[in-house]
Amino acid sequence: MDALGNPVRLQLSPGQTHEMKLAPTMLADVRDANVIGDRAYDAKALADQLAAQGCTVVIPSNPTRASQRAYDKHLYRERCLVEHFFQRIKRFRRIAMRFEKLAKNFLAFVQLAAVLVWLF
Repeated sequence: MDALGNPVRLQLSPGQTHEMKLAPTMLADVRDANVIGDRAYDAKALADQLAAQGCTVVIPSNPTRASQRAYDKHLYRERCLVEHFFQRIKRFRRIAMRFEKLAKNFLAFVQLAAVLVWLF
């Protein structure tokens, strides 16, 4: 996400697959940025990849992890902007109710909603 929570990249995943599986490929070309994520993205491989790309990892550790990673709590609070984006696109009934059954059509409507959110 960029520009105060507006999307810069979208990818549709199967409903039974966790987004974490897509994270390494979606973040492969991100350099020198703050990458903010919730505890679900606490994976050593992802943190190592982002650190190698010069990124600052702002992902809190899972509470069950033996060694907790330090993160910027003030910066982490900005993650709410991503949640706000999802709330804004769910205002479009066609997306919220998942009227489109084909993935390519659904993704097209999500992209259209993202453009409208970006513009307004």
